[in-house]
Amino acid sequence: MQLTIHKTGSNKPGKLKVSDAVFGVAYNESLVHQVLTAFMAAARSGTKAQKSRSQARGGGRKPWRQKGMGRARAGTIRSPIWRGGGVTFAAKPRDYSKKINKKMYRGAIRSILSELARQKRLSCVEEFSIDTPKTKQALQRLSELGLNEVLIITDEVTENLYLSTRNIPRVDVIDTREMNPYSLIGFDNILMTKSAIEKVEAWLA
Repeated sequence: MQLTIHKTGSNKPGKLKVSDAVFGVAYNESLVHQVLTAFMAAARSGTKAQKSRSQARGGGRKPWRQKGMGRARAGTIRSPIWRGGGVTFAAKPRDYSKKINKKMYRGAIRSILSELARQKRLSCVEEFSIDTPKTKQALQRLSELGLNEVLIITDEVTENLYLSTRNIPRVDVIDTREMNPYSLIGFDNILMTKSAIEKVEAWLA
């Protein structure tokens, strides 16, 4: 399979041969949905929490003796039936993550990349570097490529590249280690450097 590659200093794009095992597989919608759902579930914080009677502060002393008071037995003032006491069935932080095998995760990434390539939404560039941290320079590079809403994937995000793109709406830059299903489907176009494609092929092949 071949991808369109934009070469530095040339207005005529070329072709880059890539692995069919990574960029030419059939789209597996159910697998992509399962992996994407698990990825988003793992991002949930699950911070809801309440204190049980053992966690509520105080209540270490028995408020009155067991017998002879004419009142109900009480062992602590932090009982759930007391004001200021703990909660009977206290909520605990919940883990929403779902188990996804590495083979399934890599298969979903391959499926998404292949579908992006078929839809002509995935393009390649020899390199995407910025000399100085200027947003104008980044916009000029993207304009030359005909891209305005794009996720840029490089083998390493430099400081100049990050500073130049952080204020551009609907433009983001990540390295290959941060690539995930959610980021890949969240942009109209994906722009990958040649070195990033080589790293992804070595990971997914």
